[in-house]
Amino acid sequence: MEIHLLLAALSTFGLNIPFGFIRQGYKKFSIMWFVCIHAPIPFVILFRHLFGLGFQLYTYPIMVSAFFLGQFTGKKIRIRFSAKKRPEKELLLKGIKKDQL
Repeated sequence: MEIHLLLAALSTFGLNIPFGFIRQGYKKFSIMWFVCIHAPIPFVILFRHLFGLGFQLYTYPIMVSAFFLGQFTGKKIRIRFSAKKRPEKELLLKGIKKDQL
C-alpha cells in the first residue's frame, strides 16, 4: 500500500508542476489563478482511485504536500525561467546584441 501512496504522490507532484508554472503568470486571486490551483483536483482524485488508496486519513498529509510542492516547484521554475530571459530582453530593447558584449 505504501508504494501505491508514493506513486500517487509522485504523480500528483508531477501533474502540479505545469499548473504552478502557468499560475505564476496570473495576478494573485484572479479567476485564472484559482483555475490553475483547482483544475488538477479531479486528476488527483483519479490517481487516488487508480492506485487504490481510497480516502484513508493517513494519506491526506502526503497527497496535500505533494499537491502544493508541485505548485510551488512550478512557480519557482517560472521565476527562474523569467529571470534568465529578462537580461536578454533588456539588451534587445536597448538595441545591443548579445554578441557585441
